[in-house]
Amino acid sequence: MRLNLVHVHQIVAPTLSPAAVPFFDPAVDMALRDQEAAYLKGVAGRIAAAWDGPISPAVLNSPVAEALCQHAHEIHAELIVMSTHGRGGVARAWMGSVADRVIRQSKIPTLAIRPTAEPPDFTHEPTLDHILIPLDGSALAEHVIAMLDPIVGGAPIRYDLVRVVEPVTHGFMFDGIEPVIDVDTQDAAWQHATDYLEGIAAALRQRGHVVMTYVPIGHPASAILERASDGAVSLIAMTTHGRGGVARMVMGSVADKVLRGAATPLLIYRPPAGDAATPDD
Repeated sequence: MRLNLVHVHQIVAPTLSPAAVPFFDPAVDMALRDQEAAYLKGVAGRIAAAWDGPISPAVLNSPVAEALCQHAHEIHAELIVMSTHGRGGVARAWMGSVADRVIRQSKIPTLAIRPTAEPPDFTHEPTLDHILIPLDGSALAEHVIAMLDPIVGGAPIRYDLVRVVEPVTHGFMFDGIEPVIDVDTQDAAWQHATDYLEGIAAALRQRGHVVMTYVPIGHPASAILERASDGAVSLIAMTTHGRGGVARMVMGSVADKVLRGAATPLLIYRPPAGDAATPDD
């Protein structure tokens, strides 16, 4: 495995001309590039002290998200790993625009990690022994299961499979009158979702994995985040879209909200556009 460390250089105009117009200074730009290259070299050295694999640092040219995705394609990367924010000030806002755009544009899996206040410990190898997989009954959503095989290896782990059933109601909230829950239809949807997950779980159990299935009733993103928190999972893995119509847009609302709210590392996969997307229901 090769680790590619990447930083995208952005041209700045730190000085003003006599007319108070931003002025590009090549010397300042080169000094910034040198600082960025030194930064990557330092990170590479810290990693090399704990890992003997090949490390390749590279300083790219902006625009940031486009440069990252293009570089990943050119080096045939199998995974992009990035934090959801990095620098101070405005750039530290949750789900910064760079991480958001990379996930929207990337054609390979992207692992988004919410950084902590503590510095990273490169001597500690993270374990992926408990993975939460949200599913919606579509073949596209199930692609993430096969994608996990080379990541987790052959060792048995625990999978939590989740399919959220949204409340089935009649009517609208009006003048204090709440919608009426269609109990029979909701129960049928819950049973259908349960049977679907058990079918997926059976195949994973045959391969030696421990698999639990959960069919909560509620809002999909909130239910997924609650399950991840209650289950103390080490990773959430999901596709960016699954069903047909509007929900198939890249970075659909569920994946987007899970990404913004998850404290757990989140592996996002955008399935090939030509794959079938026939839902189970």
